Amino acid sequence: MPTGRVLVADDDAAIRTVLNQALSRAGYEVRSTGHAATLWRWVSQGEGDLVITDVVMPDENAFDFLPRIKKLRPDLPVIVMSAQNTFMTAIRASERGAYEYLPKPFDLKELITIVGRALAEPKEVAAKAAPADEMEAIPLVGRSPAMQEIYRLLARLMQTDLTVMISGESGTGKELVARALHDYGKRRSGSFVAINMAAIPRDLIESELFGHEKGAFTGANARSPGRFEQAEGGTLFLDEIGDMPMEAQTRLLRVLQQGEYTTVGGRTPIKTDVRIVAATNKDLRILIQQGLFREDLFFRLNVVPLRLPPLRERTEDVPDLIHHFFSLAEREGLPAKQIEKAALDRLKRYRWPGNVRELENLARRLAALYPQETITAAVIEGELAQPSVATTTDEARPDETLSASVERHLARYFAGFADGLPPPGLYHRVLREVEHPLLSAALVATRGNQIKAAELLGVNRNTLRKKIRDLDIRVIRSAG
Repeated sequence: MPTGRVLVADDDAAIRTVLNQALSRAGYEVRSTGHAATLWRWVSQGEGDLVITDVVMPDENAFDFLPRIKKLRPDLPVIVMSAQNTFMTAIRASERGAYEYLPKPFDLKELITIVGRALAEPKEVAAKAAPADEMEAIPLVGRSPAMQEIYRLLARLMQTDLTVMISGESGTGKELVARALHDYGKRRSGSFVAINMAAIPRDLIESELFGHEKGAFTGANARSPGRFEQAEGGTLFLDEIGDMPMEAQTRLLRVLQQGEYTTVGGRTPIKTDVRIVAATNKDLRILIQQGLFREDLFFRLNVVPLRLPPLRERTEDVPDLIHHFFSLAEREGLPAKQIEKAALDRLKRYRWPGNVRELENLARRLAALYPQETITAAVIEGELAQPSVATTTDEARPDETLSASVERHLARYFAGFADGLPPPGLYHRVLREVEHPLLSAALVATRGNQIKAAELLGVNRNTLRKKIRDLDIRVIRSAG
């Protein structure tokens, strides 16, 4: 039978009653209060083996008195509850030494399990992290149960060096999560270095990762550091890891096993100290069956799996997300926008094939192109409707794929001729007609990042810049 005294602090009498009954039935002694001052008196007198406290109390915020509890009694586990279910709530609970964070409403069975685990585990002093007000703005948005689980997992991972494998569809925010792990973790003073395996020619990936020596291959006129060297002491984010060639997989496996690598053309092993976070939108187990991905590398990378849900599985987060993106757009100089409830309801019914990225692009487009302050359901209906030849314009659509954009503009081009055929000189005419929307769509897809747009299109960066200038393409840059 479980034993121990649990101190409960919550200004909601109904919650205190429920917790008293549930913990008492589980075999614990319970003492409860609605004030932080009373809780602090009990703790300072040596009472209690575990504390469960709400964040917002009438006389003091738990995040203010939690450090005092941890200083006075570092072995006393504290479980923090909150109805303010944001990413930063989970992070603040973790950095101030809370044993666990539980968003309200919580599952009583889960709470009892956590209490039992906390009382049974050896007590350790929690690692310290930088105050939240020294960090950047909130990187993740959403209050859905799915996001709450992600917040809690991230809070546990912040002060570790465990390798994390992030899976999820394109546009779900995998790099954003990787950056949060770095920016709010113990390696935040180091560099965050990202590399997308799908965006680099396969024969250059090893050189990009590990660097190369002068003369290692044709065109290697000088020594070049790789991403591992650039990320030393920080975090290396390996995006689209499923596209990594087998040869590079073998070299990466050695790094994970032995903590060292050699440059391309080099002979001396180089010790490395980086945290690896990988991401994929593919099923790596299927790639393993197809002989395209090493099973031993998968197990090395998949120490902590983290799945990001598609937006269609958490549509209750759409209102928070759209308001968040409107705020970002306003900070960039675009007009402030509000959105009516009927419009939000329509957005929540949409399937979001492009996930959060599609919603962000829509929010930017609404802020930039519509003069009215309040976005109506009619506007949203028009934006989400399938485009037709009669209503398309030369504007690139952020939620379109590049191929769809080209097809749309070709359809508009041919529809302009009564007999169905354009005049002679088809190749150059079509090239001129399609080039502008193609480059515009690439820039919108990469949020104005010309380096990524050049990689996406497979053209030289200088060539892309010249085309942007010659075609007078307007580039809208992202704040991220």
